[in-house]
Amino acid sequence: MEAFDPVRRIAAEALGTALLLAVVVGSGIMGERLASGNAAIALMGNTLATGAALVVLITIFGPISGAHFNPVVTAMFASKRELSWRLALAYMAVQVAGGIIGVWGAHLMFAEPVLQVSDKVRGGLGQGLAEAVATFGLVATILGSLRFKAEATPMLVGLYITAAYWFTASTSFANPAVTIARSLSDTFAGIAPASAPLFIAGQVAGGLAGTLTFNWLLARRPSR
Repeated sequence: MEAFDPVRRIAAEALGTALLLAVVVGSGIMGERLASGNAAIALMGNTLATGAALVVLITIFGPISGAHFNPVVTAMFASKRELSWRLALAYMAVQVAGGIIGVWGAHLMFAEPVLQVSDKVRGGLGQGLAEAVATFGLVATILGSLRFKAEATPMLVGLYITAAYWFTASTSFANPAVTIARSLSDTFAGIAPASAPLFIAGQVAGGLAGTLTFNWLLARRPSR
């Protein structure tokens, strides 16, 4: 990654996260409007748009900031001492702020009320477990791709999230900033604020487990 200054790196995280949430929420609104009540079709539209956008956004912003767009991913890199905790905390703050701005932008594009709070309950331990699994897999995808085929990371992350939308009960938020931002949208992609803590707890647990597991699994050992 080129040596961009911290201000540009922080701005890239804010802008990238905003664009990601605009895609997630906007494609959910569009999918629901066009699907005539067919939730599977709406989810498919939401899924494909999100996966495709991740490939583009990571490719564009990766060389500037690392394209984390996710506090769990940022914490993972900080724990590996690949960025300072001071910068990591700034990343996390703008990821949340950027995500909220992206949600508001999607509302404006679709003539929805800008300020909303979701009433879509996503409860139960299965949902929390799904978020832990989704985030574990995301961390595995990032660390594995960076180790073995770094240039494929944008594509692999996009493909993993596309798959995880469908194999997890929670539709794979896998991101605390995304969870917070989506709680402020009472649309297809929303999540009730009361459901958010369980999701975030699962994400943090899955991210920690993924980081510990793959730091061990991918550690180099002297050959004998």
